[in-house]
Amino acid sequence: MKELDPVILLAVFQEMLGPLLWILLAVAILGLIAFAMLLVREKGLVSRRLVRSEVLGVVGGALALVLMAKASSSGFTDAAGPADWFLIALVFGVGLVGSTILVYTIAGWWTARR
Repeated sequence: MKELDPVILLAVFQEMLGPLLWILLAVAILGLIAFAMLLVREKGLVSRRLVRSEVLGVVGGALALVLMAKASSSGFTDAAGPADWFLIALVFGVGLVGSTILVYTIAGWWTARR
């Protein structure tokens, strides 16, 4: 594979995750839209809510690693080279950031509803 083709990546992720891929993509897109709307509504970030969301984001990063281990045929003991460990760190980082944004957004709209 000499070039990075998005269609091939989509096919690989579809094979690994199945219908969960589309659910995760929908949650990510809707979560980002809700986050942007919340930022516009509140005119900035609320620091106390952000810190609490970051703490729960660590749990989300760990859950992303569990999902990665379940979706792939290999586990963490199979990681051999730096590329494997970089991918593990990347999955944890994406899970951390994504769950932080989702928790912040849900908490923000929850308090706005009260």
